[in-house]
Amino acid sequence: MGAFLIAVFMQNSYNLRMDELFNKLLILRTPGIGPVKYAELVSKFGSAQAAAHAVAATDSVRDAVLREMDAAAQLHIKYICDDDEFYPAQLREIKNHPPVITARGNIDTLKKRAIGMVGTRHATAAGMTFMANLACKFAEHGFAVASGMAMGTDTAAHRGALRADGNTQTIAVLGGGVDYIWPIENESLYYEIIARGVVISEMPVGFKPLGSNFVQRNRWIAGIAEKLILGEADTKSGSMTTARFAIESNRELWAIPSHPADSRSIGPNSLIADGLAKLCRGESDFFGTDKNVKNLKPENKNSESENDVLDKLGTIPLSESVLAQIVKKSISEIKRDLVVLELRGVVKKVDGGYIKL
Repeated sequence: MGAFLIAVFMQNSYNLRMDELFNKLLILRTPGIGPVKYAELVSKFGSAQAAAHAVAATDSVRDAVLREMDAAAQLHIKYICDDDEFYPAQLREIKNHPPVITARGNIDTLKKRAIGMVGTRHATAAGMTFMANLACKFAEHGFAVASGMAMGTDTAAHRGALRADGNTQTIAVLGGGVDYIWPIENESLYYEIIARGVVISEMPVGFKPLGSNFVQRNRWIAGIAEKLILGEADTKSGSMTTARFAIESNRELWAIPSHPADSRSIGPNSLIADGLAKLCRGESDFFGTDKNVKNLKPENKNSESENDVLDKLGTIPLSESVLAQIVKKSISEIKRDLVVLELRGVVKKVDGGYIKL
């Protein structure tokens, strides 16, 4: 009898939670109501249930909410309200934050400290390599890397975090529903994230994103993170909007400098120059010296010839012919050294030449 009463109590508690969620969604899915209006209504009427009654949602809205909740259940998508333990603590601090978010994947990821990492979709190979390596290092140190799953910098950040061991390494904040994969080119990345991280959104399940949704998405990336790291970004990049949101939200902003001749350097370089962002030089800015980092100094096991080449490489690609001129060696000698260094995993061939990892 005791077990039966416990089961009844748990079922009743579940039903109450679902009723409350239904009322919250009725309000939020009513046209013209967002987080600001939602907060006003709940404050005015004292509860979500009373506010939902006052809103008097149409039958079409009620049917849409029921269909959405059913679809979420079928796809194992979870609703997380802002009074839930899994709701991101940093995001809860943001004024007019989304009262309800949806999540697909491992929601334990949302309880970790988060680092936002963003930049242009048209990033250079060197920029993406730098971002991926830094994301991996943050994940190895117990942080969840948050980004927007766009092509370029976002993809590099997510994939870098996923290189680290564990199943709570990265958070993708989407502009559409958590079941709507965008861009489609990142379909495989999407499924990797829900397998070893989490995808979240404030939008309804099944919602196809509009251009305006990505601005708000950028605000939540800045809000969910305690620090935001900006990679390559031109003046029209959405990641510059994310940086502005980070400043408004009193988040610590870091920017990775780029070559001044590249238009993608304008964003990070201007923020650094104006004193709005700290200069990000790499993992040592956040974790100090790591004994596990490869020692790339001349006294390592590379030959003197190989170290001559390695010392001249950085994040900007250099061709074999340019390297030959710099270190005053023949092309054949340069090619031999590069092959050895590439096999050792300390250099990588990209468009335009080689970079140091």
